Amino acid sequence: MRVLVLTISDRASVGVYEDRSGPAVEESLSRNIPDAEIERQIVPDEKAKIEEVLSGNLDKDVIITTGGTGLGPRDITPDVTIGFCDRLIPGIAEYLRTESLKETLNAVLSRGVAGIKDQTIIINLPGSVKGASFCAELLPSILRHALAMVHGEGH
Repeated sequence: MRVLVLTISDRASVGVYEDRSGPAVEESLSRNIPDAEIERQIVPDEKAKIEEVLSGNLDKDVIITTGGTGLGPRDITPDVTIGFCDRLIPGIAEYLRTESLKETLNAVLSRGVAGIKDQTIIINLPGSVKGASFCAELLPSILRHALAMVHGEGH
């Protein structure tokens, strides 16, 4: 499974803030999906930059974003994802929010979405280390079957 973990953060993209959520997601995926080939990138909360990285990584099976899913004026990750994807997968976002609500009420403030572009699954996770880590732990149980379905192999 080829995975890109994309951190979307103005501050982390210029080195003002250390990206901790991207490495946390990578660590979780590496532990739970040992055969995963994982790359990481960081971009600012800018539509053109996000779209550029998404477009340039459609050879990946999965792109997991972290950050930009909140209510702030620069939090545009879900909006860009919706516009970029061919189809949405609302159940993934609903699952992540439902499980996250068991940990914190703040999960209701996440606008993360999931979708498909060509044959790449794109999933938005929160930007907090705790939220991103928690959600990343939930993904391995559904990713293999989701990918099989995207490739026409699942039922």
